[in-house]
Amino acid sequence: MRLGARRATRKVALGLLALSLVATSCGGKKEGETNEVSLKEKHLTAADGESGLAEAGKPVRGGTLKYGVEADTASYCLPEAQLAISGMLVVRALYDTLTVPNEKGEYVPYLAQKLDHNATYDEWTITLRKGIKFSDGSDLTAEVVKNNLDAYRGKYPGRSSLLFTFVLSNIDTVEVTGPLTVKVTTKKPWVAFPAYLFSSSRLGIVGQAQLDSDNCDKKLIGTGPFQLVSWTENSKLVAKRNPNYWQIAPDGKPYPYADGIEFRPITDGQVRNQALQAGDINLMHTTNSMDIANKLWKLREDGKINMYVSEEQAEVAFLQLNATKPPFNDVRMRKAMAMAANREQINEIVNSGLNTIANGPISPGSLGFVKDTGFPAYNQKAARALVQEYVGEGHKSEFTLSSTPDPAVKQLVQLVQTRAKAIGVTVKIRYRDQAALINDAIGRDFQAMTFRNYPGGDPDSLYVWFHSGGANPEGYASNPVNFAGFADKVVDKALDDGRSEPDPTKREKIYETLDKQMGSQVYGLWTWFTPWAIAESSNVHGILGPPLPGEDASKPGPATTDDPARKPSLGLAVGHSLIGLWISK
Repeated sequence: MRLGARRATRKVALGLLALSLVATSCGGKKEGETNEVSLKEKHLTAADGESGLAEAGKPVRGGTLKYGVEADTASYCLPEAQLAISGMLVVRALYDTLTVPNEKGEYVPYLAQKLDHNATYDEWTITLRKGIKFSDGSDLTAEVVKNNLDAYRGKYPGRSSLLFTFVLSNIDTVEVTGPLTVKVTTKKPWVAFPAYLFSSSRLGIVGQAQLDSDNCDKKLIGTGPFQLVSWTENSKLVAKRNPNYWQIAPDGKPYPYADGIEFRPITDGQVRNQALQAGDINLMHTTNSMDIANKLWKLREDGKINMYVSEEQAEVAFLQLNATKPPFNDVRMRKAMAMAANREQINEIVNSGLNTIANGPISPGSLGFVKDTGFPAYNQKAARALVQEYVGEGHKSEFTLSSTPDPAVKQLVQLVQTRAKAIGVTVKIRYRDQAALINDAIGRDFQAMTFRNYPGGDPDSLYVWFHSGGANPEGYASNPVNFAGFADKVVDKALDDGRSEPDPTKREKIYETLDKQMGSQVYGLWTWFTPWAIAESSNVHGILGPPLPGEDASKPGPATTDDPARKPSLGLAVGHSLIGLWISK
C-alpha cells in the first residue's frame, strides 16, 4: 500500500470506528456471583420508557441542560469529522439531518419533506421543507444540500472528505432540479439510501458559510434547535436556543424548550456519575452496565434521578478475529474459542447480567436479525477436541489478544485467557492505546482484539465492514475496512443482493442469510449487545423527544401520536433528539 493511501485508509477507519475499540463492558463482580433481580423486574428496558415522565406534567420552557458526555470531538467540519457518540449528540443539537429513524426502524423525512425514487431505486429525489433557515440566517436550499452531499462524498472544492467518500461511493451524480429539490443518481440500485442520509446522526446539513470557511471545524452553522455560543475544547461547548427553529411545539412556539445546552466532556464514568449526583450536570450518558443495573438503578428507585435505558438497535461487543493468519484462518479455532466461553456466566460477572447475548452482528429488532445463527454453543469438551485436532496437524494453539488498558476490558480479556487455557489454548494479552489498535486493525497486524461496533438500523450499513471488495491474491478481502480479512462469497452475495432488493420480505431473508453466515463461520467472537442509558436529574424530562414532524412542521402538532411512523426511535446508540428535553420548575 502506498504511504498516502495508507494514511487515507487510516483516517477513514478512524471515522468509521468512532469509539469501537473501547471497553466492551464494565464490570466488578467476582466469578460465581449472580444478579438477584432480573432486568425486567428492574424495569430497565426501552419498553419501560423514561422514569418520572408520566408524572412530570406538561413541558415548561427555560433553564440550561448540562450534558455530561464521555469525550470531546476534535472537529465539527462534518464532512471531514470523525464522530463518536458524544459528537453525534452535538450534531443533534446544532444540525439536522435529511432523514431520521422512527420506532419501526424506517428512515423518514426530517429536513426533507419527502423522498421519492424511481422504479429501479437508482434515482432519488429529495424535496426539502420550505422556510428553514440556518443559524446565520441563510436559507436551506437545494443548492446548499447538493454542496453538502458533494462535500461528504469528496466532490466539493476545499473540503477533503475521507469517511464519507468511502461510505457514499455508490452515488454517481447529485443535481439541483429546483429551488428545493435535489436528484441523486446511484451507480447501483440503493434501496437503503434514506438510511445513509442519516448515517448514525453524522450527516448533518452544514450552512454554506461553514462549508466554505477556512475555520470549518470551529465555525458551526446548522439548522438545529440550538446555535453555538462558545467552545472550549476538552472543557465545555455552550449553545443557546435557536429562536427561529423550524419545528413548532404544542404550545405554538418553536422547539426546544430549554434556553440553552452545555456539553461537558467527562471521560471518567465514575466522575460523570458523581457530577450528576452533585448537580454539576443534569444529564449524562453511559454504557457502564454495572452502574446501570446497580448504582444508577438504586438512585432511580429512590427518586433521585430519572433514567431511560435502551438496547434497541444496539452495538454489538465482540472479539475481532483475524481470519488472514493463524490460528483464526482456520474455522476450527474460531469455533473452539466460541465454545470455550460460557458467555451467560461472563455476562453476569462483568455486566451484572444486563446485556443480551449476541450470536451475530445484527441487533434484535433490526432487519435480518436471527436469534440462532448457528454460532457455536458453550461446549468445552468439543472445543478441546477441535484444538487437539488442530495441534495434531502441527499447528500451535496460541494467540495474542489486544485490547485497551481500561480496567473493565482487562477483566474481560483475563476471563477470555482463563477460558482459553481450559481448552488448551495459550493467550498472551497485549494492551495498546486506541490509536495503536486502529493502526493494528488497518494493517491486520493482530490476531484478536476487543471491539464494539455495528449499531442497529438498516443492515446495508454493514456493507462497508463485511464486503470483501473481491479476494486478493492470497484469498483474503481486498477491502481494507474488513478488518477480519475474510472473503466469503455468501456474505458478499447477501450484501450485494440486499442493497438492491426492493421487496422487504426478500430483503429480510437475504440479511438473515448474512447474519447466519457471520455467526456460523464465527467471523467475530460475538458476546453481547451493548445498552445505553441516559440519566437525568429528577427535574429533567423528555429524552426521546416529541413525535417526528409531519408534512407541515410549521404548525404545532400533538404531544403524542398513535402513528408508528411518527414515533421516534427507541435506540440510543447513535444519540437521541434534544428538542423535547425540558426542566421542571
